Amino acid sequence: MSKVVIGKTSEIQQGKLTHVTAGGKEILVTLIDGKYYAMGNVCNHAGAELHEGELHGRELICPWHGAKWDITTGELIWFPQKLKSEESYKVVVDDDTLFLEI
Repeated sequence: MSKVVIGKTSEIQQGKLTHVTAGGKEILVTLIDGKYYAMGNVCNHAGAELHEGELHGRELICPWHGAKWDITTGELIWFPQKLKSEESYKVVVDDDTLFLEI
């Protein structure tokens, strides 16, 4: 497992969805209640960019068809079809730098 720099803590705001590319992967990063979370940014249903969706607490809503994901785990919460979970990543904070474990 390797660590990849994804930005500074000041670049990720509470409850906002931020898109980064790390290790050749499209990643969605957010800050909820003082903790950073990261998961895949591309909906595995139809390819929507999830950072364009809405975040309500821990629930991320896909902007195209309304699939709901738990942003802290990448697990599917709701959708009429069974979808695979989105890949979830650990975010490590070192001083004011954010790293993603890939």
